[in-house]
Amino acid sequence: MQIKDRILSEDSFANRRITLPTLATIAAVAAILHFGQDVFLPLAIAMLITFALSPLVSLLRNKGLPMMATVLAVVTLAFAVIGIFLLIVATQMSQLAVNLPTFQANIVTKLNALQSTGDGTGIVARVTGMVAAINAEIGATVAQPGATAAGPMAVEVIERRSAVQMLQDLVLPLIGPVATSGLVIVVVIFMLLEREELRDRFIRLVGSNDLHRTTQMLEDAGTRVANYLITQLLVNVIYAVPIGIGLWMIGVPNALLWGLLTLVLRFVPYVGSVLAAIFPMFLAFAVSPDWSMLIWTAVLFASIEMVTSNVIEPWLYGSRTGVSPLAIIIAAIFWTWIWGPLGLVLSTPLTVCLVVLGRHIPQFELFDILFGDEPVLSPHARLYQRLLAGDSVETSSRAIEALEESYLAEYYRDVGIPALLLAQDDYDRGVLTHAQEEQLAQVAANLVRDLAEVAQEELTEAQKPGSQPVAEATDVTGPMTNAALDGVGYRVMSMGGRSRLDDVAATMLGQIMTADGAEVTHLSHADLVPSRFAALRDSGADCIVLNFLDPNPSRASFLHIRRIKRAAPHLRVGVVIWQMPADLVAGEAGAVRSPEVDAAKRREAESIGADFVVMDAEAAMTAVFSTVAPKPLPAEPKKPPRAKPKLRAALT
Repeated sequence: MQIKDRILSEDSFANRRITLPTLATIAAVAAILHFGQDVFLPLAIAMLITFALSPLVSLLRNKGLPMMATVLAVVTLAFAVIGIFLLIVATQMSQLAVNLPTFQANIVTKLNALQSTGDGTGIVARVTGMVAAINAEIGATVAQPGATAAGPMAVEVIERRSAVQMLQDLVLPLIGPVATSGLVIVVVIFMLLEREELRDRFIRLVGSNDLHRTTQMLEDAGTRVANYLITQLLVNVIYAVPIGIGLWMIGVPNALLWGLLTLVLRFVPYVGSVLAAIFPMFLAFAVSPDWSMLIWTAVLFASIEMVTSNVIEPWLYGSRTGVSPLAIIIAAIFWTWIWGPLGLVLSTPLTVCLVVLGRHIPQFELFDILFGDEPVLSPHARLYQRLLAGDSVETSSRAIEALEESYLAEYYRDVGIPALLLAQDDYDRGVLTHAQEEQLAQVAANLVRDLAEVAQEELTEAQKPGSQPVAEATDVTGPMTNAALDGVGYRVMSMGGRSRLDDVAATMLGQIMTADGAEVTHLSHADLVPSRFAALRDSGADCIVLNFLDPNPSRASFLHIRRIKRAAPHLRVGVVIWQMPADLVAGEAGAVRSPEVDAAKRREAESIGADFVVMDAEAAMTAVFSTVAPKPLPAEPKKPPRAKPKLRAALT
């Protein structure tokens, strides 16, 4: 079974490795998408529009409307809204182009005012001079004087063109966008009509042997993308409407145009709001004779952005897109290089599709690891990695953060002890040097020392009146028991069995028992020497627990049990051979599952004299907080009679 787990873990890790063929495949696909954007870009737009319209189509279909009529009505409504939007934007931009020359005087006046306040050598003076030079050059070009002393007369060659050629120049540039728009509409209609057929074909292509996983992937992808597009559109409308109204009240020209452009540019992640604010602010600078309009415009965008980012978006985004913030930025750069400005707008939904694909299909798991927002390392593997790096600050901060939502016993059970087991496994396999083990043990010891106060805080909280029910019965043979604090009245020694890592595990177990009310003393494996066993007799402890991270401790390590019981027969001596919890896999970084504890080792410890042998903290506490009398020390095996030395025999 262990060999099978090792093989499966290694195969899973091998599938996630980034190899040269994988990189070559990704580069080839990126090149195909870039050079074939005339084909793939309309398909991508159509796919995303289909995702956005699918919920509305499904809603109308559930009302009993025919499929064809539903699809045609939804598509007509959607593209009519898009067409009206584009028509309004085009009309507003044409009006703005007509009015631009009237803003020139205000710009020059403000730049001259800024120049007069400086010494004439600053950046404002240079910008003013540059604008004046460009303005003079444009004026000279437009005026086109006749012959001047500075140069020859400007000559323009006018080529006579026929009516057919002029018609071609006018019509041909429009054919491409119109044809693309028509293609997108047709593809959207057929995708909506054949959603079930496309779903079945996709399942047959990538996952016919695992219908559950493929179906879950399709539902996840459709839900995430549709929710993102619809929610982002709603957020953008809530953002753009106050912007448009505010710009109109401030007096910025073409306020409707800037409101509509803000609605679109907000689809661009992170920088969309900045791009939407630049143009109205520049226009406010150009229109107003003073600075009040520019200031009010900046205040308007800043206030709306703060309210939207801190109130509206957290409220509306009930679920995340599944893409990390850094991945969104990288994806924006990548898709902009692939498909230009439209790729920038489509970057987030396309990346969401890739992440969902990688989350459910092993062959594409690379995308989920690179772009997903879920941790790629489990908490115990992440802790082990930070311990290896010697990062005491991050280990403590992450532990304190985790303890805000869980108890100390849960953290040590799910994170702390499993991380130490990973270290022990690497040490047993020879990949962890002795120096690394010492450093890791020191950082881990610092961590548990920092968490000692947490155990006391949990104990204090549990001891408050009304925080736990007190048992009515009192056992005359042992301390008073408590339903919440089972360790009250017990005195325990928790010791490392063989190494410094064992010492850290012993401290973790001791803190768990401290939080449960026990009085715990922590000892090192260095205290397991015969000269110190006599001190155990007068320690006042009820039980001693030896901790081992090694799944197969040596017999020599177990012999300490016999020596302790000889020195203090009244003590119960138990052994904890820690084992990785069954639900935790230690294979993210290529390691194998922690080996199981051999049953023969448990029997060996019991035969030497251990009162109990357990493999986790819960079982250890159950065994420690017990009134069972110590087991008598088993009879030692008889040694063979010692032979008389030959030299002494010769002398006698």
